[in-house]
Amino acid sequence: MQCVDSSQLLKGVLDVAVLAVLHERDSYGYDVVRRLREAGLEDVGDASVYGTLRRLFRAGSLTSYVVASDEGPHRKYYGLNSVGRAQLAASATTWTAFAATMNDLLKEVHA
Repeated sequence: MQCVDSSQLLKGVLDVAVLAVLHERDSYGYDVVRRLREAGLEDVGDASVYGTLRRLFRAGSLTSYVVASDEGPHRKYYGLNSVGRAQLAASATTWTAFAATMNDLLKEVHA
């Protein structure tokens, strides 16, 4: 019997998870990782999140700026712009419909 690999599921939703975290407030890379883990995505890897932030920025979905830090190197913050907000809204709609379908398919399993 093969179980669903949560790392494969995470790859499919990491973009929308990162956008959702940034929707709350601008953040630097490790803060995004920490907030995703606190939200329940304990298996998310640092490199995956940093790569996602860079890719979303290059795609035009995020803004970035550097803030000086008293505790080490400067931090690069990321935030949503209008493209990122639209992408998040569309992804949230798609995810909600997909999750509802999966919940319907699996409801008898948990009954």
